[in-house]
Amino acid sequence: MNMLKLLSKVTSLVLVTLAFILPFAVQAAHPNLVITPADVSEMRKAISKPGRFSKAYSDLKSQVDLQLAQPINVPVPKDGGGGFTHEQHKKNYQLMYNAGIIYQLSQDKTYANYVRDMLLAYAKLYPTLDVHPARKVESQNPGKLFWQSLNEAVWLVHTIQAYDFVHSALNAQDRKRIETKLLKPVALFLSEGQPSTFNKVHNHGTWATAGVGMAGYVMNEPEWVEKALYDLEKSGKGGFLKQLDELFSPQGYYNEGPYYQRYALLPFVTFAKAIENNQPQRKIFQYRDGIVLKAIDTTVQLSYDGLFFPINDAIKSKGIDTIELVHGVALAYSLTEAPGYLDIAKQQDQIILSGDGLKVAQALDKGLAEAYQFDSVAFGDGSDGKQGALVIMRSQLAGDQAVLFKPAAQGLGHGHFDKLTWQFYDLGKEIVSDYGAARFLNVEAKFGGRYLPENESYAKQTVSHNTVVVDETSHFDGDVEVGNQHSPVLNYFETSPFGSVTRAHIDTAYQGVQLKRTMALVNLPELKKTIVLDVFDVVAEKAHQLDLPLHYQGQLIDTNFDLSVSTQQLSALGTKNGYQHLWLKGRGLPKQGLAKVSWLNENGRFYTHTSLVNGQEEFLFTQIGANDPHFNLRNEQAFVRRVENSKQHQFISILEPHGEYNPSEEYTLDAESQLTKLGYSQQDELLLVNITIAGKSYLIAINQAAEGSVNQQFQYQHQSYVINGRLAVFALSDDEE
Repeated sequence: MNMLKLLSKVTSLVLVTLAFILPFAVQAAHPNLVITPADVSEMRKAISKPGRFSKAYSDLKSQVDLQLAQPINVPVPKDGGGGFTHEQHKKNYQLMYNAGIIYQLSQDKTYANYVRDMLLAYAKLYPTLDVHPARKVESQNPGKLFWQSLNEAVWLVHTIQAYDFVHSALNAQDRKRIETKLLKPVALFLSEGQPSTFNKVHNHGTWATAGVGMAGYVMNEPEWVEKALYDLEKSGKGGFLKQLDELFSPQGYYNEGPYYQRYALLPFVTFAKAIENNQPQRKIFQYRDGIVLKAIDTTVQLSYDGLFFPINDAIKSKGIDTIELVHGVALAYSLTEAPGYLDIAKQQDQIILSGDGLKVAQALDKGLAEAYQFDSVAFGDGSDGKQGALVIMRSQLAGDQAVLFKPAAQGLGHGHFDKLTWQFYDLGKEIVSDYGAARFLNVEAKFGGRYLPENESYAKQTVSHNTVVVDETSHFDGDVEVGNQHSPVLNYFETSPFGSVTRAHIDTAYQGVQLKRTMALVNLPELKKTIVLDVFDVVAEKAHQLDLPLHYQGQLIDTNFDLSVSTQQLSALGTKNGYQHLWLKGRGLPKQGLAKVSWLNENGRFYTHTSLVNGQEEFLFTQIGANDPHFNLRNEQAFVRRVENSKQHQFISILEPHGEYNPSEEYTLDAESQLTKLGYSQQDELLLVNITIAGKSYLIAINQAAEGSVNQQFQYQHQSYVINGRLAVFALSDDEE
């Protein structure tokens, strides 16, 4: 008996070992990628009952039925992004995917036959194709169906799932033709045919490895899976797992920023789910301390009012309702059952037809959603989390407000030269803004839907952001390779009932120049106000021209200093590095004291930026649009604080939201700034700012010590105070003021 038990244990051990050595010796039944036969069984039950899932099924089935009434169109590739053939091939893979899932749930072979016929049409076309005629030869690998191989990989990720859905409905002859003439050639083209992309740690490589690896699972090609996981040489220097290692920080922040984190999320989520369903022994969702789940949650956190923070190359209209995050949130809820994800799913208002989507739909039907908690947080950048950070500071004291501070790494080729920049959001709107990307995505008339030339000449340049520009030259002299080698240092970040505070510095953006910035989103509960405190220190080895732009959204209302304005003729602010795209509309030189610039945002609130100036800061008011013959740039506003011939300067300011403008009911409240005093001093490591606002005086104390002492005592105006932590706010009496 004991011998039998021992034999049983040995047999089990051998089987477990073989599971790793032979990745999937016994092929799983189809479908075997993101959706399993067990999922299909549960989904079939659900579509017969009222609820969100059955409605999602009915809605999708109605859409697919209309599309299936149209003839199959698999055109010879011709157009770049946004063109007819490009969009048609995108529609085709989406339709095949949707028709495939409808077949699985309805068991109606009409849908499987349609997918089969389209795949056979592609199998006839694909062997005849050379590389795409509209390819961008100078910068990236071309596809055959699409102008860049990235789109080809996206096509494969969707199409292999569609084939997986209908696999069991096809005869052996059709399967052989589809696999040998289409799917295998595509997989080999994207892997062995383009090793530089396939092995690259980049979102293009993520899509390629996901598509090829999933094809390996469906077509019983374990070698493809191994190469997808570890690179073509199976060295571990590239591949899907290396991408999980290097593209995300330990907290799940993606190096290229929220926009591309959203885009790259789908192949990470999809391939990870396929790995889990086929090789659960790999424990992919435990890999690197659950990095896939962290990446999903971080993507949600990197949003405000439903839209992603638009740093780096970003289309500003992208938000949490994108299909990539719909899949991500469904997976996150399936893994955790955390009710906050249901809140996001409710806002997305989309139910995907999968096992994870079913769990979300049923939980929403039961009313299990709870408000998702958006946090004040510093997301470390880089694979080790130590290459700077992206900082989010939030407050609900006076409406939903957020500061985004960016002492982050360059962000590879999609990064901008914007070290220590910031943005501000209030009442659902962008107030202090970032331009994002200069691109009309898939609008063929605008440079084929690709990134516009102005993305390089303006959107990436430092002057298009809210940070210091030295001698009208962008950070790292606009060299992305140099930028990728250097990142800011996050000195500290802390959040408390007083608000949130952070500080960072960089001394490699310019040779011989150190940039330091301290920012705080400060709560003033007695006034039901928040303000943004900004202290930017520049220390240089020799004198320079220093510019600090602030790009704002809204209508300029007033300044408390005189302006000389150009009303008949405009000239560009400069000749290069983005300055050539800025019309100089006006300029002013405020006297020593407080310089105020006020504007009104479309949210109906006024904003005043108050600077403590020494009489040597000139304010230059600009509008985007110079040297833009094709009207590619948006005509947005900014003002630039300029200091000439300076080795050391401190830009000190407060952004103050105030008042209300209601044109419908025809009233205006508190249109003028309520900040009447702003003073600054420093005691050793303590930064002290005293303000008077709405008739009340406060002392804002920030502890900048390297480690942050607790219970630090100090004197101010003959009174004793104690600061516990980084940030404290003290109400001042009249005699202390």
